[in-house]
Amino acid sequence: MNFTGKAAIVTGASRGIGRAVALDFAKRGADVALVGRDRTALEETAALARAARPEGQALPIVADVAEPAEVEAAVDEAVRKLGRIDFAIANAGQTLDSLVMRIKPADLDRLLAVNLQSAFYLCSAVARPMMRQRGGSIVLISSVVGLAGNAGQAAYAASKAGLLGLAKSLAKELGSRNVRVNAVAPGLIETAMTADLPEAARAHFLENTPLGRPGTPEDVSGVVAFLCSDAAGYVTGQTIVVDGGFLM
Repeated sequence: MNFTGKAAIVTGASRGIGRAVALDFAKRGADVALVGRDRTALEETAALARAARPEGQALPIVADVAEPAEVEAAVDEAVRKLGRIDFAIANAGQTLDSLVMRIKPADLDRLLAVNLQSAFYLCSAVARPMMRQRGGSIVLISSVVGLAGNAGQAAYAASKAGLLGLAKSLAKELGSRNVRVNAVAPGLIETAMTADLPEAARAHFLENTPLGRPGTPEDVSGVVAFLCSDAAGYVTGQTIVVDGGFLM
């Protein structure tokens, strides 16, 4: 899986899974555009990417992915400075744990904007350059909760389930131009987002995970790289579950 001469754009690239994906692409030879709201964290990711591949480009782009104009501007900048976009990874996300009757409309709006609408905006923006170059791969980072649901996470589950429908629809819409669209559904992954998970919830995950451990961001990034590689050239519209066997 050599990505030399290719370019990727990754949202939520400041930490966790997004950072791991960006570094994986850089190590495999790709130039990377890193999108997020935290400039300092993005610069840290860029520095790590340049250390992994000094001859490559690592472009931090500060943007609010919930704003369509900012996403489009970020994609335009990436194309202008990197010359092309071959891979787009919609990874930006946040959690909202609450019983459905207690969720405030404003909080729901923000969650859907960050988790679901931002992916739609990214796909819309990258579709044009990918269709022009007659090829590309888009990967949406969903969650096992989007497949199985979870009490107390109705809003989060709905946002992540929406990504699965988006992937299938776009796979059909863009397939004739050789643009593939897939989703990855991680289980319990050790990131800042899951650091505050209640101990009872963590124990439930691990007790029901055949591999007996939480995943790492690198467990996810390797699958994302596969989906973007020529080895997955006939794979589109699929959801790959990365959960240690939790949903079996």
